[in-house]
Amino acid sequence: MLVDSHCHINFPDLSSRLPEVLGNMQHNGVELALVIGVSRPKYPEVLALAENHNNLYATVGIHPDDPEAEEFSEEELLAHAAHPRVVGIGETGLDYHWCKGDLEWQHQRFRTHIRAAKRAGLPLIIHTRESAADTIRILREEGAEQCGGVMHCFTENWEVAQAALEIGFYISFSGIVTFKNAAQIKEVAQKMPLERMLVETDSPYLAPVPYRGKLNEPAYVRHVAEHVAELRGISFEEVAAATSDNFYRLFSKIQRPQAGQAA
Repeated sequence: MLVDSHCHINFPDLSSRLPEVLGNMQHNGVELALVIGVSRPKYPEVLALAENHNNLYATVGIHPDDPEAEEFSEEELLAHAAHPRVVGIGETGLDYHWCKGDLEWQHQRFRTHIRAAKRAGLPLIIHTRESAADTIRILREEGAEQCGGVMHCFTENWEVAQAALEIGFYISFSGIVTFKNAAQIKEVAQKMPLERMLVETDSPYLAPVPYRGKLNEPAYVRHVAEHVAELRGISFEEVAAATSDNFYRLFSKIQRPQAGQAA
């Protein structure tokens, strides 16, 4: 069985056809998906999905790309983290692609999330784009190894991967790893320890080959795992088992579903 460690199925293109999306997950052997919080207004949608479906869980956080976003305070994040279906803090991090100029607001938002995660004892879900050095620096400064987490949708080089691994973080690969021009990401997928790897879709974005350019959904995480297996010269079953085991190890608040458990 597989786990989609990062998706946004509360977004309209997927939530409007939720029964089909969940059915496709089951058909493709995806036993669970983690629905990621990215904004305060949309958080109730994320939580409702997790509350209403046994195979969906939630995280709480504010994405780094919007300077005008309504914030969660550290105390509010901590309060939401106490919910039994909320298992991580984020999506949080740094984004220098969409955001320019004085980004101290972004750094402070990131630090708030790290501090909440440490207090809650929950892992962080890290977004980093064109900001790897500062992302790693702030994680170290804030002692993020105390809570751990995952570098989601990893697109950096092997040196950044090593730095993340050194502070105890996992690395998650999305459909980008299946793209022909993703040589740097493929190298990391080949080199890194299998016991620290996750797979994800980031759906509805970044559909893997053979669906590239189309709407993505959690069922397609199977294609990510199949490609990673091919890159490493091992079986799909080995990748599926390892990445699922890793997910439940990192997100230890989740009780692993039993075979045949209803969604």
